[in-house]
Amino acid sequence: MLLVHSLTKRFPIDDGVLTAVNDVTFEIGSGEVFGLLGPNGAGKTTTMRIILGLLQPDSGYTEVDGLRTSADPMAVKSRLGFVSASDGVYPWLTVREMLLYFADLYSVNVTEAASRCESLCDMMDIGDLLDRRAGDLSTGQRQRVTLVRGLIHDPPVMLLDEPTRGLDVVGVQTIFDYIDILRRGGKAVVVCTHRLDEAERLCDRFGLLHRGRLKHCGTLSDLKEQTGRDSLVDIFVDLIRN
Repeated sequence: MLLVHSLTKRFPIDDGVLTAVNDVTFEIGSGEVFGLLGPNGAGKTTTMRIILGLLQPDSGYTEVDGLRTSADPMAVKSRLGFVSASDGVYPWLTVREMLLYFADLYSVNVTEAASRCESLCDMMDIGDLLDRRAGDLSTGQRQRVTLVRGLIHDPPVMLLDEPTRGLDVVGVQTIFDYIDILRRGGKAVVVCTHRLDEAERLCDRFGLLHRGRLKHCGTLSDLKEQTGRDSLVDIFVDLIRN
C-alpha cells in the first residue's frame, strides 16, 4: 500500500549540505501500523512531506497504492489521509459543513459523502455534534472531528504525525481506538511519535531513523534480536548515544 524506496533529500546550509533523508527504504501493507520513530532532526517530517508530495526527493521515490508520488501527486493525495496534533478546524462552520466541504475537495459523491459523514461521526461518537459550530467544541471533540476528516474520502493510507501530543488520557485512548478502526479497515498506517511506550502498544513494525538513515526496521522482536536490548526505549537510547 505504501512503498518508500531509496529516498534521499538534501538541503543547503551555511557550511555545506545537510542530508535530511539518506537512502531510506521501507514498505507497509494493508492493515499494518508502522511506527516511524526517531529523535528531533532524524528525518521523519521530511520523509512524511515527501510521501505527501509536498517535497521532491533528490533521489528515490514513494508509491501510494501503486501510484508514484512524483508522477501523479494529486492522485496520490486523494489516496492519503493525514492527521496531526494540530486540529485545524474551521471555527465558523458546523461539523457537518466542514466534513462535507473536505469530501467535496476530494470529489466524493454528494450522497456518498453525506452517508459517510453520518457513519464516521457515529463511529467516533460525535453524531450529536454534526450541526454544532466547530469553534464551540471542546479540545477532545475537535480531535474526533479531525480524525473523521482524515477518513472522509476513504483513503487506503493514513499518516498520523504526533497524534497524541497534548492530549489527556481519554484523548490518547481515542487515538488508540481510531488506529484499531484503521487496522480493521485494512488501511496502511504510518505513525510518527516520540512516545515510545505508546508506539509499542500501537505498531506492528517499526522504523528507527537517526541522522537521516533508517538504522533498524522490523517488529519489536526483530529489533530486540538485532540489538540485544529488551525494550524499544533501550534500543532508542543506544541509537542516539552511539
